[in-house]
Amino acid sequence: MSVKFANSPATNNSPIAPMLTTVEEAAPVRSTNLNAAEKSSELGFDTITLADFMLKELQAALKSTTRSAQTVAMRIALEVERICQKSDRIQISGDVQSWQLTLARHRLQKCLEYYRLGSKQGRVELHSHLAAMIYRHVASFRANLNFQARYNMIEDFLQGFYIEALRAFRREHQMAADYTPRTQLELAEYMAFTEQYAKRQIGLPGRSRQRLIVLRAQGFAKGQPPETALDIEMAVESGKGEEAEAHSRSAAMQQVREQMVSESVDPAEAVLRDRVVSELIEYLQSQGQSECIDYLTLKLQDLSASDIDRILGLSPRQRDYLQQRFKYHVEKFARTQNWKLVHQWLGADLDQKLGMTSVQWEAFKATLSEEQLQLLELKRNQESDKAIASALKCTLKQVQKRWAGLLDMASQCRNSTTPANVGNAK
Repeated sequence: MSVKFANSPATNNSPIAPMLTTVEEAAPVRSTNLNAAEKSSELGFDTITLADFMLKELQAALKSTTRSAQTVAMRIALEVERICQKSDRIQISGDVQSWQLTLARHRLQKCLEYYRLGSKQGRVELHSHLAAMIYRHVASFRANLNFQARYNMIEDFLQGFYIEALRAFRREHQMAADYTPRTQLELAEYMAFTEQYAKRQIGLPGRSRQRLIVLRAQGFAKGQPPETALDIEMAVESGKGEEAEAHSRSAAMQQVREQMVSESVDPAEAVLRDRVVSELIEYLQSQGQSECIDYLTLKLQDLSASDIDRILGLSPRQRDYLQQRFKYHVEKFARTQNWKLVHQWLGADLDQKLGMTSVQWEAFKATLSEEQLQLLELKRNQESDKAIASALKCTLKQVQKRWAGLLDMASQCRNSTTPANVGNAK
């Protein structure tokens, strides 16, 4: 990385409540918006309360109090507040507090992962992760570049991307233009932000989406000059104010906007997708399915079937077998202990009638036996599998099997034009 980090410790050691003012000193405009944010977040935690929660969890994980822990906790709380305000999905969920904690803990865990790796290994992991995402995009395979030439292009691209990410970090957290991470925790926070920034999903024509870092790499591969590497979120939004309007009329901005759609991507969805992928990889590891993990990793990079075959050294027959094995484990993952996370991501959780319309939901329930209805009600009440097994007088394994069968029925009903014909799963 070409970004330099100072070694002097942070000096801000004020409590969380006064820190709200400290964080906002560099940007008075933000503080005027904060009161409105807290008022419109009546169903959620206020920023200071959420920051206190994060500080306690951070201190428990670090087993000590660091000088920068309070500012990091406050920045996480402010970012989560912004996401919850921006996300329609969260606002209509009726459970903003749950979303706030989920989002805040997700960011906190990412930060702690890099903190535990340390400065040197953390940079290596981040660099490797980002390089894998842009390997095929930073230069076309048709360019016939050898490994060293492609490696050099990746290095050149990532040096610029790290600087862009640091600028975005300063801008989004309303920091001074010369802010630099000074402690190990602040460096971990910046690296976690850089990974998340790279993964941001940008809406494209045709309702498709692409990661921000991939779009940047594609522009780099086409020789796009640095001055056109504009903030994509700005390109999507309309100009506000005289200066912004002049900026939006620039040729570079128009060039980017032409490739974008005006609709924004809900930030909550990207977080859920990240959690699903992370837990799926953990599940595959527990099942000893390293080949499936390799396949998933390459699929997430949007590689073609021929590229995957070449990288993994598979024949068409071997690839078909691997795909079948992968599909089996994904379905098992989605219908066992991870069903709630997957269905939440798909917008098909229990409080959303498992993704069905009201008509489908009533028709689906009409096909269920009394025992299945009882199982459904217990799950809706968020009872544990142990409590359900006791209520239904069966084993834990039987509970999991019956619930998987019920989810399969729900899937058939959800995708069927004649839901009443779905058969019972015994």
